Amino acid sequence: MAVLNRLIMCRSAASLRNFCTESTEAGLRRASSALSSALPVENSKGKGRSVQWVFLGCPGVGKGTYAARLSSLLGVPHIATGDLVRQELSSRGPLSSQLADIVNQGKLISDEIIIDLLSKRLEDAQAKGETGFILDGFPRTVRQAEILEGVTDIDLVINLKLREEALIAKCLGRRICSECGGNYNVACIDIKSEDGRPRMYMPPLLPPPQCESKLITRSDDTEEVVKERLRVYNDMSRPVEEFYRSRGKLLEFDLPGGIPESWQKLLHALNLDDHDDKRTAAA
Repeated sequence: MAVLNRLIMCRSAASLRNFCTESTEAGLRRASSALSSALPVENSKGKGRSVQWVFLGCPGVGKGTYAARLSSLLGVPHIATGDLVRQELSSRGPLSSQLADIVNQGKLISDEIIIDLLSKRLEDAQAKGETGFILDGFPRTVRQAEILEGVTDIDLVINLKLREEALIAKCLGRRICSECGGNYNVACIDIKSEDGRPRMYMPPLLPPPQCESKLITRSDDTEEVVKERLRVYNDMSRPVEEFYRSRGKLLEFDLPGGIPESWQKLLHALNLDDHDDKRTAAA
């Protein structure tokens, strides 16, 4: 608890800046200890299925969409590090300007910052008595995977895959309602079959009428930044796939199309196609 209390106290402006810019092994060890202390305890009430899953995949592949649906289906929290970063950005706290520069350039955020944000979210989960989790966006590097492995036992890693041309189109088509925060996509992706690959059709996910005039585009969803994010992912995060593949925990899943088609096939791959609540989660 001393380590956890120290981490909470470090959230003052000067101390937090020092903690998050430190790149030594000592800094990572402290972050790892804080992460371990913040992991949620088992739910004594027996609610939900206590899974500890990770979603991998390129930016824009749909990790958040499918992780959120599985979270609802299984009754465990969905923890997306991308959302944690965006919340920190909107908070105008001491980290917001530093994070804005990193995100707008399509670069990876340091291990210390991500682990600090994740530790804080898991502290909240523990306080609420939540059990298990589905991580989305973490780990992104082998170092992060090693830290996570050192503090908890991940059950399964789901690696979502999608053709690059579809990924870019999806990212450029993303829209957010500035009023309700709903996520939509105006891109209609229709890739003809060629070289033995089947046709891929992904219809747009259009907003309801009340949101149409309030749609905004994320500042980092430009073609230049999207391509840079994909390059960074290929260079630095693909080794994470091999890390979990070598441990027999990686499930490769090629998205065949839009949500209705992909969701049912993903449930089948996870042996969840007979789950009583699957229709509710897919709504």
